[in-house]
Amino acid sequence: MHLAAHFPGVNATTVWADPRSRSQIDFSSFVHLARTAERGKFDFFFLAEGLRLREHNGRVHDLDVVGRPESLTVLNALAAVTERLGLAATVNATFNEPYELARRLATLDHLSEGRAAWNVVTSSDAFTGENFRRGGYLDRAERYTRAAEFVATARELWDSWTPDGRSRPFAHEGEQFTISGEFTVPRSPQGHPVVIQAGDSGEGREFAASAADIIFTRHGTLEAGRTFYADVKARLAAYGRRPEDLKIMPGVTVVTGDTDAEAQEHAYEIRRQQVSPQNAILAAEQLWGRDLSAYDPDGPLPEVDPVIDSGLVKGRVLYGDPFAVVARWRAIAGAKGLSLRQTVIETTTRQSFIGSPRTVAAELTAFVDERAADGFILVPHLTPGGLDDFVDRVVPLLQESGAFRSEYSGSTLRSHLGLAEPVWKG
Repeated sequence: MHLAAHFPGVNATTVWADPRSRSQIDFSSFVHLARTAERGKFDFFFLAEGLRLREHNGRVHDLDVVGRPESLTVLNALAAVTERLGLAATVNATFNEPYELARRLATLDHLSEGRAAWNVVTSSDAFTGENFRRGGYLDRAERYTRAAEFVATARELWDSWTPDGRSRPFAHEGEQFTISGEFTVPRSPQGHPVVIQAGDSGEGREFAASAADIIFTRHGTLEAGRTFYADVKARLAAYGRRPEDLKIMPGVTVVTGDTDAEAQEHAYEIRRQQVSPQNAILAAEQLWGRDLSAYDPDGPLPEVDPVIDSGLVKGRVLYGDPFAVVARWRAIAGAKGLSLRQTVIETTTRQSFIGSPRTVAAELTAFVDERAADGFILVPHLTPGGLDDFVDRVVPLLQESGAFRSEYSGSTLRSHLGLAEPVWKG
């Protein structure tokens, strides 16, 4: 299986109240998690991106991270203190330009000797877009159109240098970009940086099948994972690609204990810390689109209907129809006798592997063996030590069973992932 480490600090996964929690900005935090991942022989280290401080009811959302350094800058620094670990940056294709970004990614690939990756994301969010362009945003339908041409254009730039080190002029003319000139960075040690795509939508799946090396996804059960896996892998043939050309890696959380029961108890306590009374109200306000500050988080769910596009929450994506989600919450709360806070805990838990180290290792292996995933991107709940227990207690069991590598067999990220170097298209 393949393993990656997501640096915590965006969204409510991180438990900031834990006394072991440290800064999400100090370089020492990035170093700690990256070196832990490399000690565990992980494929890569993954950084998310936040392009605007998210707001809630006109104020910065203070239970979320309120600062995040630029990803590629951090990874360039980490290249100097790691040797084999892949370095993946999330960079938005909506608010960047191909020449400049292709140059920055190629630079990281050279500095790291072939360990760079780009997680391609898009945005139709006008609130974020106000920082970047007149009009604020691209229509949702145009996001993937621009992203697909963006990736194709970046690859043209990376291919404008021959494998033996000669530069050639490039020219690209398309609906989104018309550029020409000469690229300044020679072809990198792994040919192209690895391309990751994050998303579960039909558009996202098709984009990943056509252009990505990894898809970062989420699914909550083994059966859901198998369905997703089969769907995405089946799309590859239309683009002349093989199933092994795209790795499916869901984001997961892991909680371990000396026994399964102890791990379950620990996991519940973590979830209670993640969903504080204040955070429960904020989660409900995001769904309802209303000010619910007068409601008791330990009381029943609001009886009022959601308000669509109220503007109460800015910079956050709401998945699904609010009316349908509210109906589901009410059904769950009624059936189980849950309060508002308990309902948020019940309904917003991420996919998790919970148990003793041996139980977790067996369940991770089963997901891969049964073709529900090719590997996992671990999302710890602590910054920066949230990966320590997994590397110390679960990884040795995966190595012992032969499910995971004991040593790196190559030096580039493509070699870790078993991906061939892209064929040069001069």
